[in-house]
Amino acid sequence: MSIFRDDLFSPAQDTPLYQQLYSHLQAAILSGELKGGLKLPSTRVLAGELGVSRNTILNAYEQLAAEGYLESVEGSGTFVARVLPDLLFTTPGRKVPRQPRRTGPDQPRFSDHARLQLAAPLMAALRPSGNELPRPFRFGMPAVDAFPYQLWSRLVVRQARRLPASALTYQDPAGYGPLREAIAAHVTVSRRVHCTPEQIVIVSGSQGALDLASRMLINPGDPVWLEDPGYLSARGAFLGAGAHIVPVPIDEEGLVVEAGIARAPQARLVYITPSHQFPLGVTMSLARRLALLDWARRAGATILEDDYDSEYRFAGRPLAALQGLDDAGRVIYIGTFSKVLFPALRIGYLILPPPLVDAFLTVRSLIDIHAPILEQAALADFMVEGHFTRHLRRMRTLYAGRRAVLLEAVRELPLEIDSPEAGMYCIGWLPDGMDDVSVVRQAAAQGLDLTPVSRFSMEPLARKGLVLGYAAYSVQQIQDAVRRLAAALRSV
Repeated sequence: MSIFRDDLFSPAQDTPLYQQLYSHLQAAILSGELKGGLKLPSTRVLAGELGVSRNTILNAYEQLAAEGYLESVEGSGTFVARVLPDLLFTTPGRKVPRQPRRTGPDQPRFSDHARLQLAAPLMAALRPSGNELPRPFRFGMPAVDAFPYQLWSRLVVRQARRLPASALTYQDPAGYGPLREAIAAHVTVSRRVHCTPEQIVIVSGSQGALDLASRMLINPGDPVWLEDPGYLSARGAFLGAGAHIVPVPIDEEGLVVEAGIARAPQARLVYITPSHQFPLGVTMSLARRLALLDWARRAGATILEDDYDSEYRFAGRPLAALQGLDDAGRVIYIGTFSKVLFPALRIGYLILPPPLVDAFLTVRSLIDIHAPILEQAALADFMVEGHFTRHLRRMRTLYAGRRAVLLEAVRELPLEIDSPEAGMYCIGWLPDGMDDVSVVRQAAAQGLDLTPVSRFSMEPLARKGLVLGYAAYSVQQIQDAVRRLAAALRSV
């Protein structure tokens, strides 16, 4: 096949050969150069043609199969999937326009970094759903129907009437002062974060925080540790800055720091979700946290701590943040209101070590200057008047009940459930030999939105599993969805 050229691999790159082949094949499949149903060469034949080990081909094929780009048929070989993941996770009824393939001078000239981001897998839960509420078991969605919208509306209207004319001019790039004060007071008590309001920068959700941090801290080619499996949108942000992504495995204690040091001892940046690892849900042990902080101090590396849903812990108090243990200014803390309130509220924040604040604000002012003021002012009132704390308390009770219903309902299914008493989803591990992508397809036919754990992994996983979100669904919806999931599993 013409796509398997002699110059396919670049030994000069730090990227492993199997990842280079994986990226090449993924791009060829997405562009239509490799059509659905096409049979690929066997691993042995292709290894001989390209002059690499068979394991290189095998690892690339396995990763593409895990993400739904390839299908293996026993006794027949490996084929390009007829239904690609990008189509599988598109909202039903929404047509994906066919883009004419352009050639010549009118072809769009995207940057190398943009092309890397365009090829990166997207978070299924972040895709817009139009006017429809999400279908089970879509993860990352709070119970928006339980949000006190009438109260919120009153706060927005009150602020719209109260804000002075000066609020219509350009504002502080750091964000609305009273909101930063409210956030500092909250995280100091609930997350044991050490900060002042002057260290806080309001951004457009956690993705805005990742984008700004990437711009400020990453040079093209810099190694960046990323949890594997891990958050796809973080990977996309770092790729946009030209980072060399270094996958670091996760075990029962969280990020395996020793593996990260072995793979990239001079990494520039580490992205981590220590309180409730995404997607596996484990909590990073104290020993690992201290080891990570010690290495970061010695290596001069920065740690991005994403505390995306740690407020939802159903047994005991939420665990203290990693930032609270940092005495060397190596940790940047990222918080967001998307999970605790509602996703359309694009308000997140960075808590920066003091030496970084001025530089971050200067660059932030060149991106979007500042976040909209009205929503910030309403959110400040929501927090200061106690509504935020009461809402969190109600949601913990609601989610704990929905989690219990899900765990009871799936007891008869052939799934091994991993559900720590925190967060908004659990993991259902499949029996050996059961294909996760096939289960997702069958579940879609049953009206369910499932995501395979393998979608978040860069290296092959030892087990196949499913992410089961429960926060956004009523007891009846969960019970009905489990029955449909059982039918999907039987069909596989």
